[in-house]
Amino acid sequence: MATKPVPPRPAPRLYLATPPVDEPAQLAAALPELLAAADVAAVLVRLRESDPRSMISTVKALAPAIQSAGAALLIDGHPDIVARAGADGAHLGGIAAMDEAMPSLKPDRIVGVGGLATRHDSMAAGEAGADYVLFGEPDAKGQRPSPEAIAERLEWWDELFEPPCVGFATSREEAEAFAAAGADFVLVGEIVWSDPRGAKAALVEIGEAIARAHAGTFGTAKAEG
Repeated sequence: MATKPVPPRPAPRLYLATPPVDEPAQLAAALPELLAAADVAAVLVRLRESDPRSMISTVKALAPAIQSAGAALLIDGHPDIVARAGADGAHLGGIAAMDEAMPSLKPDRIVGVGGLATRHDSMAAGEAGADYVLFGEPDAKGQRPSPEAIAERLEWWDELFEPPCVGFATSREEAEAFAAAGADFVLVGEIVWSDPRGAKAALVEIGEAIARAHAGTFGTAKAEG
């Protein structure tokens, strides 16, 4: 009997983090063209601290542009406003925050988690039902592991665990490395918004670089294996 061919592994998709937002009009106007230009699976909305009503209004102003493009809208923190804002989920920092938010978000909303300093924390998040784990984001002091350490953690996770893993990239080179390491998604933020050529050009370039890195690592070799 002929062996069924293994379907090709899909390339990592982009996960776009916004700058901190309190006046959403300009971003809401820019998002449709931006999300149409690249394969963006989700947008992480970072909110400036304010009262709940104002933050909910900000998310609601951004939601149509994001969700109509087929991308999920996640809020960075603030799990208490996810449902009222019409968001698809929340990204949380650490196991304790995830455990606290789980009852209000599951099973209808996405729960992502970062701030996972150790492999044990990462496994605990996966076992507790996280929909993805994020590696490589800066801590409260702005420190983060080396790109090599982040890639190693992504590779370890990809080989052993089922939930998707996300690599936080601060450069195109990091995005390529994390795609080659087995990331399911690559989170980008400041490198897109600060690019002098504009966010669209940056996002397209990173998306193409991710696709090339993925094909070079998982293309022919994986298909033949």
